Amino acid sequence: MTNRWIELFRDPFPIRKAIVKVIRRFQLGSYSFRIQLEAVKRPHYGYCVYQAGCLAKKLGLSRISVIEFGVAGGNGLLNLEYHGRQASKCLGIDIEVFGFDTGEGLPEPEGYRDLPYQWKTGFYKMDQTALEKKLTTAQLVLGNVRETVPTFFEKYDPAPIGALLLDLDFYSSTTEALKIFDLKKTGFLPRVHCYFDDVLGGEVELYNDYTGQRLAINEFNTCHNDAKLGKVYHLLSKSIVPRWNHQIWIAHLFDHPDYQRYIAEDTYQLELK
Repeated sequence: MTNRWIELFRDPFPIRKAIVKVIRRFQLGSYSFRIQLEAVKRPHYGYCVYQAGCLAKKLGLSRISVIEFGVAGGNGLLNLEYHGRQASKCLGIDIEVFGFDTGEGLPEPEGYRDLPYQWKTGFYKMDQTALEKKLTTAQLVLGNVRETVPTFFEKYDPAPIGALLLDLDFYSSTTEALKIFDLKKTGFLPRVHCYFDDVLGGEVELYNDYTGQRLAINEFNTCHNDAKLGKVYHLLSKSIVPRWNHQIWIAHLFDHPDYQRYIAEDTYQLELK
């Protein structure tokens, strides 16, 4: 029996899933409506981009940036462009898209924390020429993140970063990517939506808190007093919790000048009855 059939039998809401597929295929309703139903391709990308845009709008910003770390063949970056365009139209802000990658596939693992039993050097090599023909607005940042991250703000002058999609596989590469938060305090929104691709896995990966991306997250939190990566508990409390909800963290930048700025729309005033 194929994995697809197994997943079908495991799905407790098959009718809902079928309806969502129809809405996604025919793009029924507005983009914001489809985002809320997760009726879009790569809903985790859409969620991070759209929510980053909503926060930016509340802060009065007219443009933001979103970044994919680990472009590989480029399908994710093309999808990020799509969500950037749709969220931009919906919210009335400009969204810049950047993609970081070596261009040559995975580098050499740097020990057990990079899970060499799962990843090999050269996996996910990019066809740069073919990808660049399909990209419309996204900019590629090619090279090892250890070298490209430190100069990113100087070279590209991006709008404040609102979302990071991290698919670098390795502990070492993810650690280097997260150093972007150390570069420019005002180069981000005060709360940044982050998606980590390699934190769940299956029976081969057996991800844990002492290797891979989970270790990189834990070490980031240990080493930073004024910035923490936290889970999104309202996502995890829903009656239906898709797998990707467990892969979202929020980077809380406590020392950001706008972190304490009031953005709620309600006054929370209750009348005595």
